[in-house]
Amino acid sequence: MSANVTPDYIMQLGLGFWASKALLSAVELDLFTEIGKGPVPAETVGHRLGLHPRGARDFLDALVSLRLLERDAEGRYANTPEAGTFLDRSKSSYMGGMLEMANARLYPFWGSLTEALRTGRPQNEAKSGGNFFEALYADPARLEGFLSAMSGLSLGAARTIARKFPWGDYETFIDVGGAQGVLPVQVALAHAHLRGGNFDLPGVGPVFEKYVAAHGLSDRLSFHPGDFFKDPLPRADVLVMGHILHDWDLEEKRALLAKAYEALPAGGALLVYEALIDDGRRENTLGLLMSLNMLIETPGGFDYTGADCTRWMREAGFRETRIERLVGPDSMVVGIK
Repeated sequence: MSANVTPDYIMQLGLGFWASKALLSAVELDLFTEIGKGPVPAETVGHRLGLHPRGARDFLDALVSLRLLERDAEGRYANTPEAGTFLDRSKSSYMGGMLEMANARLYPFWGSLTEALRTGRPQNEAKSGGNFFEALYADPARLEGFLSAMSGLSLGAARTIARKFPWGDYETFIDVGGAQGVLPVQVALAHAHLRGGNFDLPGVGPVFEKYVAAHGLSDRLSFHPGDFFKDPLPRADVLVMGHILHDWDLEEKRALLAKAYEALPAGGALLVYEALIDDGRRENTLGLLMSLNMLIETPGGFDYTGADCTRWMREAGFRETRIERLVGPDSMVVGIK
C-alpha cells in the first residue's frame, strides 16, 4: 500500500451524516436566529434553546469547526457571515426552509437508499401506501412550509436569472409550477416593465398571493390555477420551469416541453433550470445526488444533463437552444421557439 494513500476522505465521507445532522438540528432548534441577536456564551444559548448541558458545548463547538459559528476569546458564539445571511429566520435571505424539509422528511427516507437502488421504487410516504403530495396539499400550513423550502432552493438561481436573461426583449412571463413565487418576484423586482405570474395547483394560490403582496407586486404578478398535465399552459412571451422536469419520467418530461412549445409565441423563450448534471457526469455532485433523491421521492423522476435537455427541446420544436451557468450547482437551458 502506498504511504500516500490514507482512509481520511473515505471516513469523512462515510460519516458525513454526522455533520449534516448537526446542521439540520441547529436549523430545527432555530439556533442561528437566536445567536443572530448578538454574541452569547454557551450557557446562555443552551438555556434559551432548552439544551442539556452534557451536549451543548460540544454541539456549538462542532458548529464552529464546521465553519457555521464563530467563537471569540471570551467564549461567546456568533454566526459566520454565511450562517447569518442564510440561516437566520429573521432575514429575508433565509434559506433554511429546504433544510427544515430535509430534516423532517428526507433524512429518514435516505436511510432506505439501498432498497430504492434494488427496487427502483420510492421510499417516502408512498412506501406505506400514503401520498406525500395529497397529504401536503390537504394541510395549508404544511404546504406553505414546503413552498418556502422550494423558495430557499431556488432563490440564488432566481436572482441570477433576473439579472442574466435579456428580459428587456419580452413583456410577459409565467413560472410553471412556481410554488411560493420566488422567481416571479425576483424578476419583477428587477424589471419594472414586466407582467407575469405563477401557474400551479389551486392550493398554492393563497401562499403565492401572500408572498407577492409582501413584496408589493400584486399589481403585476397574478396566480393562474391549473394542472400542467391536464390543462393547457398560460400563454406568455417567456415560460419558466425551475426544479420541475426532474420530478417526472422521460415521457412526462417530453410532454411538458411540448406543452411549453405550444403555449409560446414565435420568438418566445422557455427557461428550464435545475442542478443540471454536467455532460461528463463527473463534477456536479449535487445534481447526481438530486437524481438519487428523485429515486427516493418519485415513481419515475430523474435529473439530467444540459445536453439531454437541449435534445428534448429540439425534439419538441425549439429552433435555438443554449446552456448557461447560474449560481452554485444550478444551470439553465434556454429554448427559443
